[in-house]
Amino acid sequence: MQPGKYTELFFLDEATAFAAGHRPCALCRREDYVRFGELWAELHPGAAGADAIDARLHQERLSGPYDAASHQLADGSFVLEGDEPWLVLGESLLRWTPAGYAERQPRPAQTRAITPPSLVHVLRRRWDGVVPLFHPSAAASADGPTSVANQVPMA
Repeated sequence: MQPGKYTELFFLDEATAFAAGHRPCALCRREDYVRFGELWAELHPGAAGADAIDARLHQERLSGPYDAASHQLADGSFVLEGDEPWLVLGESLLRWTPAGYAERQPRPAQTRAITPPSLVHVLRRRWDGVVPLFHPSAAASADGPTSVANQVPMA
């Protein structure tokens, strides 16, 4: 990683990047970054700008998984079931794999969330960026609406 430069990371889709605690890249995904910044400013008055966002997300990443009621998690959030990451979508969880989403299971009442809380709040606002939220494999495994994506550059 180059200090003072963008983070050279690419994710399966936007939901995966959010679960890892990353925001849209301000350089290569300017439109999504601006929209994200607007939502962030509404949710966190006074804590705007990439440095403030990155500091908060880093702190939340270090806190690790946290207990959450499943109904409080927005579509696009990730949880741990066993030792595996699962995507929250509709009334289901979809198992994440490096190649896409696999089998489906019902959402449990309680779970361990891994998407940082600040990003869950952004997802609750119905995040709708230029880059789609879900990899195409979510459509085949899901019981809810999805959109298509390729690898997503994030900061």
